[in-house]
Amino acid sequence: MERVTVNPWSWSVGFGFNQGEVVSGRGRLVFCAGQAATDAEGRPVYEGDMAGQLERSVANLEAVLGAAGMGLPNLVRLTVYATDVDLLLEHYGVLAGRLGAAGVASVMTVLGVPRLVFPSLLVELEGTAVG
Repeated sequence: MERVTVNPWSWSVGFGFNQGEVVSGRGRLVFCAGQAATDAEGRPVYEGDMAGQLERSVANLEAVLGAAGMGLPNLVRLTVYATDVDLLLEHYGVLAGRLGAAGVASVMTVLGVPRLVFPSLLVELEGTAVG
C-alpha cells in the first residue's frame, strides 16, 4: 500500500492533518463508528473534561483499530464532532499529540454539533483506516 499526501496549501500541516491523501495498492478498509469517552459498558466518563474525553476517545478508536489488526498509523480519515469547537481547540494538543506520536497526519474534518448521543459527551471521533 502506498500513501501520498496532497497539500496544495501548507497551513494544515501545522495543525497535524493533510488536505487529501491518495491511497493505492492492495489493502483493507476499516470504517470505525464514532468513538467517544465511554467505558467498556458504554457509560460516559470524564464528564466536563474535554482533555480526558479526547484521550479516552482516541484510546477507544485505537482499540477498534487494534481489534481489526490495525493501529493509528493506518488512519487515513478522521472526523471530529465537538459540542464546543472553541473548547476542543483549547485541548487540541491532546489529540494532535496522540496522532503525532503515531506518525499520523490524516485527512481531518472538525464539526460543531449541538449534542452527542449522551448529553455529557463533548467530543466523538469517527475514522477510516487502510491497511
